[in-house]
Amino acid sequence: MIIGVPKECKSDEYRVSIIPAGAEALTKRGHTVLIETQAGIGSGISDAEYQQAGAEITPTAKQIWNLAELVVKVKEPQEKEFPFLHSQQMVMTYFHFAAEPTLAKACLAAKIHAIAYETIRDDHGRLPCLTPMSEVAGKMSIQEGAKYLERPMMGRGILLGGVPGVAPANVVVLGAGVVGHHAARVAAGLGAQVTLMDVNLDRLRHLSEVMPANVKTIFSDAHTIRDALPDADLVIGAVLLPGARAPRLIKADDLKRMKPGSVIVDVAIDQGGCVETSHPTTHQSPTYVVNGVLHYCVTNIPGAVGRTSTFALCNATFPYVQAIADQGWNKAAADAGLADGLNMQDGKITHPAVAAALK
Repeated sequence: MIIGVPKECKSDEYRVSIIPAGAEALTKRGHTVLIETQAGIGSGISDAEYQQAGAEITPTAKQIWNLAELVVKVKEPQEKEFPFLHSQQMVMTYFHFAAEPTLAKACLAAKIHAIAYETIRDDHGRLPCLTPMSEVAGKMSIQEGAKYLERPMMGRGILLGGVPGVAPANVVVLGAGVVGHHAARVAAGLGAQVTLMDVNLDRLRHLSEVMPANVKTIFSDAHTIRDALPDADLVIGAVLLPGARAPRLIKADDLKRMKPGSVIVDVAIDQGGCVETSHPTTHQSPTYVVNGVLHYCVTNIPGAVGRTSTFALCNATFPYVQAIADQGWNKAAADAGLADGLNMQDGKITHPAVAAALK
């Protein structure tokens, strides 16, 4: 099979979808791997390293898209890539269709096989290709939130962990999945007072046992969320409904309960955001203010730490890439977890949550 890796063209995206070790493994199995020149540079991987691994360096993205039977990316195709999409082509990436109706229409019209990392499941029902980026995003949400709480960044001027004699910040984490777990752990490690909220009582019971003493767990509903906002210095939106649009847990009016200079980091923005006032931002222009509350809504948070994120991502995604390359889609999809990754095929939506989100 011909596998193509175009250079990511989303703003401030430094990840790459296959590392040299993956290229070497594929070429040794008889596959052809095409890498667009400089595709790995943001992750510190040179063209020469790919060539030494047996990959072919290709000068343009158009050639990759035209020649490859399986295109492997990190982020969803951008508008300038829409003309490259064509029938029967397999594209494997983070699509997040629920938050991107324009992308969905383009992919349906092109009749591609859209295989979304974010809906692939393992034998235990977990999301193995989403997990590593959720881990990165969860940790970075606190790193970024702490920075934007600084007064020069228009925050309240709060040190997350405080100092002896001065209280630490109050951090509210909405969602106790992978993102929320890692956000809460990092915030607690820095000394903040953390409130971790979720609707899954079993998950909350588990985390209440393993988290530090400065993390309290609260069942999440409209009332408990509103009650937590007045004391919150930093709110992390960490909600996920696989394939579906994120529920809006914080309404515009709720911002009036928050202190001026408090910060919201909406990690759920990839799936539309869990805050009514959220809209996508970039690393170049990451924040904006609504009713005195600073919003950080970057849609590719892990892209900022390209090297760490690339290796973490490829560790998880490569077995699925190799299975498709070796067996073709029809045989590889005998793995029900991989089959869950198929969001579109032949101009039809094939994932129920995506279909529901796009009506």
